Amino acid sequence: MASSYTISPQAYFKVFFHAAKHPHKPVNGVLLGNADDTGAVIIEDAIPLLHQWTGLSPMMEIGLDLAGQHAEANDMKLVGYYQAGERLDDAALAPVGEKVAEKVRAGFRDAVAFVIDGEQIGTDSAALIPYVPQASSSASWRPHSSNVQPFSPGSIFQLFSNDLPSRAVALVRDDYSHNSFGDFDDHLEDVSVDWLRNRTCLPADI
Repeated sequence: MASSYTISPQAYFKVFFHAAKHPHKPVNGVLLGNADDTGAVIIEDAIPLLHQWTGLSPMMEIGLDLAGQHAEANDMKLVGYYQAGERLDDAALAPVGEKVAEKVRAGFRDAVAFVIDGEQIGTDSAALIPYVPQASSSASWRPHSSNVQPFSPGSIFQLFSNDLPSRAVALVRDDYSHNSFGDFDDHLEDVSVDWLRNRTCLPADI
């Protein structure tokens, strides 16, 4: 596991918009970034995969490959995975999520997974539950165990700035930014959807 994980505004907003656009469907995607010389991981971007998935489908495999190629072309790596469940109280990393996280980990040993906390999203909380692989089993991922709450002072998990959750809420509530957000599913139905970049949904200062 890395010494720390910091999520950029761009990555956080995209994860938030994905969940906001499909509040009653499972969504998932991958996280892009790099590790510095100290072992700290900077999560710089997110690429949304699907919003109607139940297993590791051929479409998900293709989406993963394309996301990896995009990351490499932009001098980044796949460093993590995220998902949200259909129910607000579903905070478990699905079996397919573990499989995808393991695929990411095969190329980046300090990979992390986040499950969106449906009961906290829309508040001032980061609403992300970090999952990490267990040393005893390469395919077993569990919520990160620590005396320090994730995304609080002293945690190895941090947002680039503490106002990102409130900014994300405002962008959805006031600007409907999530409506212009698209994932790989959307791209398969409309090839004009730029699912790899999603620049149009982001605020001008990012």
